[in-house]
This record gives sequence, C-alpha cells and structure tokens, in this order.
Amino acid sequence: MLKGFLQEFKEFAVKGNVIDMAVGIIIGGAFSPIVNSLVKDIIMPPIGFVMGKVDFSNLYFSITPTDEVYATLKEAQEAGLVTINYGTFINTLISFLIVSFAVFLLVKVINKLKTEKKEEVVEEAPAEPTTKECPFCCSEINIKATKCPHCASIV
Repeated sequence: MLKGFLQEFKEFAVKGNVIDMAVGIIIGGAFSPIVNSLVKDIIMPPIGFVMGKVDFSNLYFSITPTDEVYATLKEAQEAGLVTINYGTFINTLISFLIVSFAVFLLVKVINKLKTEKKEEVVEEAPAEPTTKECPFCCSEINIKATKCPHCASIV
C-alpha cells in the first residue's frame, strides 16, 4: 500500500498536468509562509539540537578566503564574504517537499471526488431479459422455452 502510494506520488511529482500544476501554484503560494514557519520554527530546531545544537539557517561555506570565523551567516555576509548557503537550501528543500506532498494529497482527493462523480452519472444498461410472454395465454415464461408450461402451446 505504502509503496503504491509513494509510486503514485512520484508519478504526480514528475508528470502532472496543467490542472495539477495550477493547483500546485495556488496552494503552494498560500501554504508557503505556513510551511516555511513549520520547517524553520518546528522541524529544524529539534533536528539541529540532535545534531549538536546546529542552526541550519546559519550553515554556510565561504568562498572568500579569510582567517576569521563568523558565528552567523548574516555576520559573514555583512563582512563581505561570498557564501554558499547550504543550510538555507536544506530548509527550502524540506519546505518544498512538504508543500508538494500537501498538494499531491489535495489533488488525489480531488481526482477521487471526480471519479466518484463520474460513476454516479453513468447509468446502468438495462439487463438482458430472462423471460418473455407467451403469445397465446399471456403468461410469463423463460426466454429459452419453446413450449409454454401453462397452456402447452409451442412458442
């Protein structure tokens, strides 16, 4: 079940269609501040604590050669260092995964509702008749009968 669910998520994330993408853009724009706060304020602090009290938003690599060590990304940037901000990238990546998964779940529910609606609209074809009426006594007889059991007429 989980494997099929993950496969379906992968297909959604890779292929998608115009409606899925439009929904993703709208929902992503609406949920981005919430998800960013969730990642920055709720998810990353415990992960950083477990990893030795690391603040991911301050993880960077300086391209500019320097002997000084700066405690925060902001201090390094204010000192004029050129930095690769991989901690911020990790936060953004986690935010993206959460938003895309939420959109996937939303589209999955919408598609399920559309499918159920289509099934309601489809009318069942009338079943093949299993009986017929005897032309002589007007009794109901089996459709395969060649002789009426009520009046003994050949039908």
